[in-house]
Amino acid sequence: LSGPKPRLYRGNGPFPPGDDRLHSSDHHFHNPTTPMPQQPLTWGGTDAQGQPLRWDTPGLTWGGFLPETPKPTKKMQLRVQLGFTNAADHSVGERAEEVLFGLYVSPLWNPVPPAPAPPVTEAALQTARDSLTDAIAKADMGGPADTADKNNKRDALVALLRQLAGFVQMHHGNDMAKLLASGFEAVSTNRAQHPLEKPNIRDLLHGGTGKMIMRVGPIANAQNYEPQYALIGPGGAPGPWVSAGLFSNSRSMPIGDLTPGAEYNFRVRAIGGSTGYSDWSDTRSHRSM
Repeated sequence: LSGPKPRLYRGNGPFPPGDDRLHSSDHHFHNPTTPMPQQPLTWGGTDAQGQPLRWDTPGLTWGGFLPETPKPTKKMQLRVQLGFTNAADHSVGERAEEVLFGLYVSPLWNPVPPAPAPPVTEAALQTARDSLTDAIAKADMGGPADTADKNNKRDALVALLRQLAGFVQMHHGNDMAKLLASGFEAVSTNRAQHPLEKPNIRDLLHGGTGKMIMRVGPIANAQNYEPQYALIGPGGAPGPWVSAGLFSNSRSMPIGDLTPGAEYNFRVRAIGGSTGYSDWSDTRSHRSM
């Protein structure tokens, strides 16, 4: 360092105005060749209120630093769930149905004046959804060519849904109500897992010959739902429970392979949460048509 050596100040109060002397109590001079960390305090500086810094200011030491300014907590960005891409064929169709009755109908997505239009028209999505539904029915009764056609129809519908999911992701404004109103689901932001509540069967509707549609109230943190059915035999004795598969959409779970005119017991459980499965719902009976 050039210039005269600083003199030590042995007083107990603040430095006199204009005095550039340093205090001697257990402090060391800073080596100017050592890189200084972030925002070092210098003598002659002022605090946040514009007051001169004092060597004995509480919380400050020679070579001390201003406390870090707390960073604002970022709100977690909502994301559209893309689980439908790996879901069962009928679940892909169900997701398309939810979007048809959400994105193209909800006032949150159809304000006045109109907002940016979705990249897929309602008619195009309806056509692709109907084509997959028809292809699934043909594949169930047909051969390899029908199965290949069904897979192509599924891929086409999934591609349209992915476009719409990207559109919703860009325009939901981090608003959960708006995201869900589109007919898509949100990726869970709740990292803590909890036991799932017991599902409640809301409706058992006829879905055609030998087919029922089960509707269940949604369960928080559930990833899938597993409905089961059991044939009620002579004298009211129930047969073994048979799984109808896994469904991601609790509001429309088709159960097929039922004997027309026979009576069945139905139940359902949710899958996910900290225990893996919820308790089974209360059993409901219904006659197949």
